[in-house]
Amino acid sequence: MKVKDSIAAEFDQFSGNYTEDMTKCVPHYPKLLTCFSDCLPDDFSPDTVLDLGCGNGNVTALLLNRFPHAHYTLLDASPEMLVLCKQRFAGKNVTCIERYFRDYDFPRCRFDLITASFSLHHLDSGEKQWIFPILFDALKPGGLLTCSDLMISKQHDQYETLCKEWMLFVDSQYTDGVKW
Repeated sequence: MKVKDSIAAEFDQFSGNYTEDMTKCVPHYPKLLTCFSDCLPDDFSPDTVLDLGCGNGNVTALLLNRFPHAHYTLLDASPEMLVLCKQRFAGKNVTCIERYFRDYDFPRCRFDLITASFSLHHLDSGEKQWIFPILFDALKPGGLLTCSDLMISKQHDQYETLCKEWMLFVDSQYTDGVKW
């Protein structure tokens, strides 16, 4: 099974309760989301935004509140997540594209803002080395790239300890113990 297919299948299944599950599985998830908008410069006003691995559109929804005039391109491997985005943003200046990062032909100098929320950890280290230059090339001059994720490198000396702490956090959120 290709990476795109396995990610799409996982998140298609996850789509119905995505926000609830993320809130229970990611410490400070709501605050991490608002950082995408709150941490941008006050005088920043993008016309074009790419939400890379958009999920159900939580980051896009916050950005739309701040930048309602912008055109948004939402990229995700999961068709079910994009169905949710199309419903959520009907009538908005939003284009949804079903693609895995590797399969997307990133246009040069197209976007004022590229945001990647909880999506880049799906890439291996070689893919990360590949994608960052492409993302910077896809930015217009003066454009910004924002990233937030919940994973650290498996090679980090604190990886095992932090994973155990994270699993305890998640277990405390699911009293029936079904997440693990």
